[in-house]
Amino acid sequence: MPELPEVEVVRRGLAEWVAGREIASAEVLHPRATRRHVPGAEEFSARLRDRTVLSAERRGKYLWLPLSGDEEALLAHLGMSGQLLIVPPDSPLEKHLRVRLRFADGGSDLRFVDQRTFGHVMLSPLVEGIPAPIAHIAPDPFEKSFDADAFATNLRKKKTEIKRALLDQSLISGVGNIYADEALWLAKLHWARPTQTLTRPKIAELLAAVRQVMAAALVQGGTSFDSLYVNVNGESGYFDRSLEVYGRRDQPCSRCGTPIRRDPFMNRSSYSCPTCQRKPR
Repeated sequence: MPELPEVEVVRRGLAEWVAGREIASAEVLHPRATRRHVPGAEEFSARLRDRTVLSAERRGKYLWLPLSGDEEALLAHLGMSGQLLIVPPDSPLEKHLRVRLRFADGGSDLRFVDQRTFGHVMLSPLVEGIPAPIAHIAPDPFEKSFDADAFATNLRKKKTEIKRALLDQSLISGVGNIYADEALWLAKLHWARPTQTLTRPKIAELLAAVRQVMAAALVQGGTSFDSLYVNVNGESGYFDRSLEVYGRRDQPCSRCGTPIRRDPFMNRSSYSCPTCQRKPR
């Protein structure tokens, strides 16, 4: 699933190509794409018509486009395979096209393509600038509103494994399996380390590692393990070539040479260096 860097790459593309444009029509081609928009696909399309996209925003893994008129936004979650693509209006329709937005200027479409249909789009009211359905999600580590001291306090209160805490969107949003493993390697912390054993300086070091890893990924366009993650122009990211532990089972750690270990974790995998990231007793 795309994590914060991948979603931010898409947001930047939307800000460049869609912000300031008036929507001429919205066509829903698959009902699952708007399944969370309770009034239904027809109402979704009707409410988008003739409205202008004001900007492109993000929190964690969610994207939204604030709209002219009421305090409302087009909210999107890419799920496992969702793509928001900027496409010339006369281009052939994609096989897995779910929603198509055309614009009054006659320029490129915005198309929501989703092979596995786990993603979704919906219209949502804004609460202090944040879509109501995600108002409970914590700020991500790049937001001005992110409170590092509160994060440290709440992290220690959780009394759980550190990686589980990093994936908890009520504590910090945008961190997924890949960047959690990478940040933990950088901070020399084992994924099973109990949160209550972490000192505030170590939490600050971990937070710095999270930001460093995701900032580096953002520069390279995100991480692409298959063709399903792309930016708005259909291009893949290259950070997978820079990963230190994730997906590198039995390959040598770049820091000490020890083979990287893979452990089962929450129906997924967790990768770490047995030497650099000592397992807690």
